[in-house]
Amino acid sequence: QVQLVESGGGLVQPGGSLTLSCVASGSIFSIYDMGWFRKAPGKQRELVALITGGGSTNYADSVKGRVTISRDNAKNTVYLQMNSLNPEDTAVYYCRLRNTMISSYWGQGTQVTVSS
Repeated sequence: QVQLVESGGGLVQPGGSLTLSCVASGSIFSIYDMGWFRKAPGKQRELVALITGGGSTNYADSVKGRVTISRDNAKNTVYLQMNSLNPEDTAVYYCRLRNTMISSYWGQGTQVTVSS
């Protein structure tokens, strides 16, 4: 099994920045991709950013230009750097890993609240 542990969430003022981290451990095997999703109250879960095993990235239109996803392969860690945050970014953010065996693993989420 794979364990994903998110960190870095918290309270930030509008216009501020925040960086989330997700550390993967366990029997990961080969990573297909890792990504960040978010679930806001009253809204469906949505993809925020994705990075493939080959390094390609994909971003939701709502966060393009404000968010950067990156990884540290040696640490099995993926990061989500978020800038120019607004209240619409308030959500629980989840880390997901997919391996090449078509298995998906999720973290338990970290709360991001953007409020003054």
